[in-house]
Amino acid sequence: MGQTQLTVRYFAGARAAAGRPEEVVTAGRSLDDLSAELTRRHGERLAAVLRVASFLVDGVTCHDRQAPLPAGATIDVLPPFAGG
Repeated sequence: MGQTQLTVRYFAGARAAAGRPEEVVTAGRSLDDLSAELTRRHGERLAAVLRVASFLVDGVTCHDRQAPLPAGATIDVLPPFAGG
C-alpha cells in the first residue's frame, strides 16, 4: 500500500523555526508522532514551538495529540501569538 502525504503549514514563529512556510510528510501518524518527526528534521528550536503550538487539522482545532491524522490532511502549526 502506498504512503499518503500530509501538508504541514507553519505560521509566525513556527515558520521561522522550521525555516520554511510548509512541507509535505508521510501520513498515518498522530500529532505527537508528527511533532517528533518534525523535531528530527528541524531541531530543538522547532520542538520548543511545537510544545506550545495549537494545531488545526483541515481547519479544525485538534486537542487530541494521539488521534490519528487523516490521510491527505493539511496541518497548520500556530504558535501562541503575543498581543492583547
